[in-house]
Amino acid sequence: MGLFDLIQGAIQNPNQQASVDQVGSILNTVQQMSGNRGIDPATTQTVLSTVGGYVRSALQQQRETNGAGQAEAIVNQYGGTQPSNAAVQAVFGQNQLQQVVQAVAQQTNINPQLVQAILPMVVPVVLNLLKTGASTQQGAGQPGSNSVLSAFLDADRDGDVDVSDAMRVAGQFLNQPR
Repeated sequence: MGLFDLIQGAIQNPNQQASVDQVGSILNTVQQMSGNRGIDPATTQTVLSTVGGYVRSALQQQRETNGAGQAEAIVNQYGGTQPSNAAVQAVFGQNQLQQVVQAVAQQTNINPQLVQAILPMVVPVVLNLLKTGASTQQGAGQPGSNSVLSAFLDADRDGDVDVSDAMRVAGQFLNQPR
């Protein structure tokens, strides 16, 4: 099951945080970032996919080192649509940050300074997308209760990061008549 299938299921589940408005806000933020920075849609998808892969790896490491609750806490605290250097630091720390910047720059041909400038916008949006599976039930913050995050972290590790695909499908979903 793809990441967007899980998000769509969360939208339809009143016990999960996902909503059409939340997904629309995520997409609008990505489109504004791309437009404001002059980044074409294909390059934006590559940025999302590359950053998504590093977010997955970092959250998996957090989960293995500090337990499942730590990865969920980061997603819940830093997932949003506003730029956040704190989100970047919470996910990557200083050591991994330069590795992420270089990888994105190499994959996209965007200069590293621009990559560094957009990461505080991209990371919270990726986390917000993962936050869609969080429970709305009082006291439901049990580790593993976020179905979208759990599936993202337990992916088959085939190198295919569904973040950019999920964004593309979400755009198509939101443009369908209801």
